[in-house]
Amino acid sequence: MENQILIAGGGIGGLAAALACAHAGWSVQLFERTREFGEVGAGIQMGPNVVRVLNAWGLENALQQVVAFPSDLRVRSATDGAELGVLTLGERARQRYGAAYATVHRVDLQSVLLKAVQEQDRVQLHLDSWVQHFQDKDEVVRVHTMTGQDAMGCALVGADGIWSTVRQQLLADGPPRVTGHLAYRAMVKQQDLPEKLRSQRVTAWLGPDLHVVQYPVRRGEWMNVVAVVHGRLDASADEWDHATNANDLRRATANTCAALRDVVSAIGHWRAWVLCDRPPMCSASEQAQGRVALLGDAAHPMRPYMAQGAGMAIEDAACLHSVLMPTGVPMEQRLQRYAQHRWQRNARVQARSIRNGEIFHAKGVMRWGRDLSMRLLGEKLLDVPWLYAGPAPI
Repeated sequence: MENQILIAGGGIGGLAAALACAHAGWSVQLFERTREFGEVGAGIQMGPNVVRVLNAWGLENALQQVVAFPSDLRVRSATDGAELGVLTLGERARQRYGAAYATVHRVDLQSVLLKAVQEQDRVQLHLDSWVQHFQDKDEVVRVHTMTGQDAMGCALVGADGIWSTVRQQLLADGPPRVTGHLAYRAMVKQQDLPEKLRSQRVTAWLGPDLHVVQYPVRRGEWMNVVAVVHGRLDASADEWDHATNANDLRRATANTCAALRDVVSAIGHWRAWVLCDRPPMCSASEQAQGRVALLGDAAHPMRPYMAQGAGMAIEDAACLHSVLMPTGVPMEQRLQRYAQHRWQRNARVQARSIRNGEIFHAKGVMRWGRDLSMRLLGEKLLDVPWLYAGPAPI
């Protein structure tokens, strides 16, 4: 117990935290609410800031088997199909930032992390174990699960997602907010698409009140497509995943260019999510208090307009590794250092993601200014050195 970290949540963030803690020499008990490990969603874009962390954990060869490496990021007008800007990726990203820009299916990334965690003797995994509440008292954190399990450790990491029960006990700040945006997601084998629709690049289509992003995953053999539109579903927001009719999305994109409509029409099945987030973090106390820390969506759920939700969770885990390495430092001080190092960067990404959504979905004069700026300064606007080169070392 004196050398043990407890983790609530077995998604990408929780597994990354477990691996980071084990690498730092700590024993780990991880509690996952579901009966098997699995991810909800489709693709993830991983900037060099994320890939560098995973490579440092010895996962480079495993990732090579499942990721795709897009050649470039191309931004196009959803209205007329015109090209607005291009950012070269590939070797340019490796040379500038020390790692590639990669795209991956969420399930594949979780599988890589799970395998790495299972190879760690220090980690115990508990399925069907939803952390119901905790007690941080007398230099010990005690957790109790809904199935009656109890465990003790010297710290608790809440990595239990946007609807985190750990967060609610720690901060009592209510549910996340509904953004008014819907995300339609689909994955399809490239060989099942007409040849003209196949692609090994990231393409972002920007239109009034909507945008669509497509990119390769699974070594380039599959394509992930996500379309974000303004709207609401009739079901409640906490019902995370919703079956939906492809016709809904086709209606939403009816006024877009033929090339984009062809992409949407070529895919027959879509899943819809209500997008939720929280306001950008305001202080370190939102990331850790006492012997309890929050990580990933439990701490800083964000809109997907910087493609950094999973990335910030993995960065959080890497920071945990750093603060857990020294010896003789009280746990409260370690976690405070973690929070102080992470909260401002996470808040910046949250705020930039909100702003990007406004730019992506712009109308009128703002849209005209966006398109002109993109044509004149495409690569400079699309590159994000402060993000891809970071975070700063502790």
